[in-house]
Amino acid sequence: MKKAYSPAFKAQIVRKLLKEEKSVNQLAAEHGMHPNQLYRWREIALAGLPSLFAGDTAQEQAAKEAVHAQQIQELYAEIGKLTTQLTWLKKTVGAIVTFRPQGLPSVPPSQPETPRGGGAPDAA
Repeated sequence: MKKAYSPAFKAQIVRKLLKEEKSVNQLAAEHGMHPNQLYRWREIALAGLPSLFAGDTAQEQAAKEAVHAQQIQELYAEIGKLTTQLTWLKKTVGAIVTFRPQGLPSVPPSQPETPRGGGAPDAA
């Protein structure tokens, strides 16, 4: 079973790693964990350092992420709505095209339709 560690504990261990007073293997043995776990935590911490100096506070970043998540949710809802409408339109158009009352001639696509109104088209 995996053991869950708190963020504060992880930060404490990474601080000890970065001080380099003890080796990774020594720290791992002291805390009863595999050295690879400590390497992963160190990499995560080092990858996150630039964001500390980016100017965005954690609250601002969380707010941006919340807005982004809301936009994604709205877009997926719109996709679902449009997909449903498209499916309905395909079924409706398919039913209209296949339904041809008896007695109505079909117009081949190569023949243009004559204008309605009984006369010749106006020359402009």
